[in-house]
Amino acid sequence: MEREQNINTASFSWRRRSIELIAIVASILVSFFLEDLRQENEEVEKKNELVSDLSIVISEDLRQIQALQEPLEKSLTCIAQLQDDIASNHTAMTDIEALVAVLCVEVGHSFFPKDGVYEQMVATGALELIEGNELKRQLLEIFTHLKDRNYATSTEIDSFNITFRNAMLTNFRIRFSYDSDDGVFYGSRKIETKEFNAEYYQSNKFFGLLSQGSLYANMYLRQLNDIRAGYQSVEELAKIELAQS
Repeated sequence: MEREQNINTASFSWRRRSIELIAIVASILVSFFLEDLRQENEEVEKKNELVSDLSIVISEDLRQIQALQEPLEKSLTCIAQLQDDIASNHTAMTDIEALVAVLCVEVGHSFFPKDGVYEQMVATGALELIEGNELKRQLLEIFTHLKDRNYATSTEIDSFNITFRNAMLTNFRIRFSYDSDDGVFYGSRKIETKEFNAEYYQSNKFFGLLSQGSLYANMYLRQLNDIRAGYQSVEELAKIELAQS
């Protein structure tokens, strides 16, 4: 009888300890689960903050693109006027009007994307937490492929722009005053003195430089349009990402 009681007591003690062990293990697992859930929520919250910041940066870059397109379009207008005047044997414009148009040609403005938020998303792993695959694809497109393409094109155009400016200032001996506070990017210029070089103005070399400038302006406008389309897509996809999170 006593032996049977001891067996029952031992069995009860074992079951109680087993239950206690299971409860401890379960509480540890629940604790790990809750901690993982907390970390995941924090990561998603951080991702959403970065996506929200990205939307602000995208809007700013779109305004920068618009500001860049205006002088390029104006340059194309001035180049067309100059080439029409040359074709008419310099009868459509006065010397000063022609030189004002020459100074109007500015194809060396470049787009500088604000990619700090994107780089932060990559560094923190937030990019991988984005649910929309199309948003991730578009981000990779504009901040890798289009960024590299923009840099290569801008470098080539900058080199041409230096050549073009030197040729204009050397051959027409233009002296101008400069207002650094006027204009969106680099200020504005006003001609003070000049020596109009009619022979150079009518030369094939000058006409060729204008044609090259027109080519680069049109080429960069097309590239800016591609970049703008990518940015506008990201802007809309970011709104969807935030709405679904």
